[in-house]
Amino acid sequence: MITALIMLPIIGSIIIALTSNIRISKLIALITSMILIILYVIIWLIYNTNNNYFQFVEIYNSYYPIQMGIDSISLYMIGLTILLIPVCILSTWSTVKENVKLYLILFLGLETILILVFVLLDILLFYITFEASLIPMFLIIGIYGGREKKIYAAYQFFIITLLGSLLMLLAIIVMYSQIGSTEYSILAISSLSKERESILWLALFISFAVKTPLIPVHVWLPEAHSEANIAGSIILAGVLLKLAGYGLIRYSINILPEGSIYFIPLVYGLSIISIIYSSLTTLRQIDMKKIIAYSSIGHMGIVMLGIFSYSIEGIEGSIILMIAHGFVSPGLFIIVTALYDRTHTRILKYYRGVTIGMPVLSIMFFILTLANMAVPLTGNFVGEFMSFLGAFKANPMATVLATSGIVLAGGYSIWFYNRVSFGVESVYIGKMNDLDRREVYILLPLIIITMIIGVYPNIILESLHIPVSNILIN
Repeated sequence: MITALIMLPIIGSIIIALTSNIRISKLIALITSMILIILYVIIWLIYNTNNNYFQFVEIYNSYYPIQMGIDSISLYMIGLTILLIPVCILSTWSTVKENVKLYLILFLGLETILILVFVLLDILLFYITFEASLIPMFLIIGIYGGREKKIYAAYQFFIITLLGSLLMLLAIIVMYSQIGSTEYSILAISSLSKERESILWLALFISFAVKTPLIPVHVWLPEAHSEANIAGSIILAGVLLKLAGYGLIRYSINILPEGSIYFIPLVYGLSIISIIYSSLTTLRQIDMKKIIAYSSIGHMGIVMLGIFSYSIEGIEGSIILMIAHGFVSPGLFIIVTALYDRTHTRILKYYRGVTIGMPVLSIMFFILTLANMAVPLTGNFVGEFMSFLGAFKANPMATVLATSGIVLAGGYSIWFYNRVSFGVESVYIGKMNDLDRREVYILLPLIIITMIIGVYPNIILESLHIPVSNILIN
């Protein structure tokens, strides 16, 4: 099953490369991504939530043995990836007109890489695929970005995240020299001295902090979002920002527990600064894409609080929040792009009274804004509530400071929505057509899934209890 998930996008890419008709190439990419959704649903249905170990395990014995498997944590990260790729393809169905085949191949290739990140049970292979995701994303931003600074943003994204990850490579080399293996199953039961473990943990954390990103290593994210096209922003906010959270849960906490506990004050300090600073910075942005980008930094700060609460509630809440944010943030980027396509500006001061001419967009924008604020009945509320609950058990004072982000998030979210939607129609942009059928069909699944998670979170939580408990026991 795992091999099928990995190979289908590769097969689709080969067919696209051999196809001369652009429309057929788009259909092949969309059909390939939809087949992957069907295959994922089958895996989700037959997945045994009471199993204590990885499932669908596949081992390839070569010069370097490769082991792959899926547990509940990776199951939902894979699902997030597979569900967002067709959204990426449909969101730029008619806007990308040059190098279309390369564009489609890049997204299908990125899908394969991201699935490998979540199924490989070896920290060295995790690092290789973790870094390999930079290549297609660099090309997506640099070639298909819509503004003048796209090359600068692409290089900034690539260089900063790559430099940060070099420390992870050094940490992996040290692990291999000390333990003799980089396999997850062996690392999870091995032990190192407290001093060495702390140094290794810090190296991994710096790499993951750049990818999250936390303040002060966040500068690449607003520029990358601002210059990328809509599909680039969707996959960047929806999946790539979650790689660090997944890596921290899977490797940092699990194989380096002493280092994780020792540096909890550092993580909490950086997370609180990230939540408050990003929220205040969001309030002063005038580019609508940068507003969403900075809000993502605050949400990832809450994820970090949940992960390092060292409690079942906190870690499960962080996973729920990553999944919910992976649907809400792309939805907001789609709304902003729909406005940009009609007005050719993302500057906030030019917008007012959009509800008058675009009621459907305003309703969907309102629902996504509420979700971004983490109001009840949305997945974001469940994730933030559980993350703060776990963090409060670990450090009440730090949690009280971090919850100021809830008030600030409400402030910038309401201000953003009110500024765009209400008032007299702007004289700068005139009348606009409402969302078309394609845009509605793209947004509906994102909203519905967010609401389902908010109303019935046990659909995910029940399967997370065993793997999260195993992490805390180790």
